[in-house]
Amino acid sequence: MAIKEDLSEWELASTGKMVSYGFGYLVVNYLLGAGLSRLIYFYEVEMLLPAMLVMIAYVIFAVWNMVNDPILGYMTDKPIKWTRKWGLRAPWIVLSSFPMLLLFIFIWTPPSRDAMILFFYFIIITCVFDTFFSIYNAHVYGGFTNQFPSEFERRRAFSIAALIMGIFMTVMSIIAATIIEYGKPQTFVLNALIMVILLLIFNLFQFAGIRESKEMKEMFINKYETAEKRNFFQVTKTAFSSKNFVVSLIGYTVATTATQLASASGIYMFKDVYGLDYALSMLPSIAGALAFIVIIPFWYSYARKHGFKKTYWVTFIIHGLSYIPYLFISDIYSATIFAVIGGVCYSGEVIMLMPVASDTYDEVALKMGRRQDATFVGMRNFFFRIAFLVVGVILPVVHVLTGYVATEELAAQTALATWGVRIHRALIPMILLIVMGFIFRQFYDLEGEKKAELVKQLKEAGLFRT
Repeated sequence: MAIKEDLSEWELASTGKMVSYGFGYLVVNYLLGAGLSRLIYFYEVEMLLPAMLVMIAYVIFAVWNMVNDPILGYMTDKPIKWTRKWGLRAPWIVLSSFPMLLLFIFIWTPPSRDAMILFFYFIIITCVFDTFFSIYNAHVYGGFTNQFPSEFERRRAFSIAALIMGIFMTVMSIIAATIIEYGKPQTFVLNALIMVILLLIFNLFQFAGIRESKEMKEMFINKYETAEKRNFFQVTKTAFSSKNFVVSLIGYTVATTATQLASASGIYMFKDVYGLDYALSMLPSIAGALAFIVIIPFWYSYARKHGFKKTYWVTFIIHGLSYIPYLFISDIYSATIFAVIGGVCYSGEVIMLMPVASDTYDEVALKMGRRQDATFVGMRNFFFRIAFLVVGVILPVVHVLTGYVATEELAAQTALATWGVRIHRALIPMILLIVMGFIFRQFYDLEGEKKAELVKQLKEAGLFRT
């Protein structure tokens, strides 16, 4: 259930700051979702890199992602010379953003079609890109917990973020659908260039609102100096001793795996199942996004009444059920209708993403006596990258087992290969989400009186933003 908070003695974060973080989440979620969703397709079908080499390269990329996130989060999650003037998180966000976006363009510009050159280029460029992305991501998400500590602020801030993501990612998906053409790798490059220009603009909006208050800077510095010093492994042990932190990690990993599988499968569905040009993908994208946006007030009210836990597990289950039709539909009209249903379900899940995670960071911070949220985000991203690993293995393996043929022709696959696409588009995501919904319902317990007591203790310990 939701908790009742007395916020009268606390200065609430401004709507402008919430909007700024919304643009930060837009950048992160574009790069993690739509931005890399066509990566396997690009190297397998457009560059003709053999499926098993794609899988090996993608697995190496995913493993590097898993390893560097918690380490980079820990290394950058401590006050240094600039902290008192510029803040703990804002400088890292700004400094990592520019090389991250430049490297994103290079992902789509391999220097040769030679298989081994493509193989090693894929590994190197994606791993370097992710190094900067990991720093950026850790401090955007880590900053959210500090800037919006109350349940009211977290619910409102991420509802605003969901609205921003829904609007602009729809626009970006429409642009991509009109630019990208099968059999023309240069259109993928053009798409990346346009997206990076937009992401640079979004970052400017984000930079305007991520400044940390003087009191927040002092909190970081004082708690770092006075709290018991813990090395990386001690911090990890403390975090993983919290059941809610672990359950939240598993939930995030499962949800991300499901959505990444569905997203990466989208271009295969249009070419191989529906037999349509990719430009028509804008129809279900627009329909799903509109549903996602329109339903946000409902999920906001539902979370206010029922709390974060119930909202999260309910949306897990109904989102999983929304994948069932994709096992059978074969036309754009049905895909558009069911995209609306999927958008309604996914909206509630997204709105709860950071509020639930932030609550678990609070619980661990209280045990440690200081804030170390970028480290927690890094740990979370370690498990998140399992999603990349799973996607990188499942798609190529399913394609090999079902006899998928890399071709530019529409609807040229066998019935078995087509079923393979449906399996990684719908069946696997459906099972993952439904099972996770029941797990979250059973084991997560940070709600009601327990959560209210946590907020009280955070304030007493000086770990609640003033």
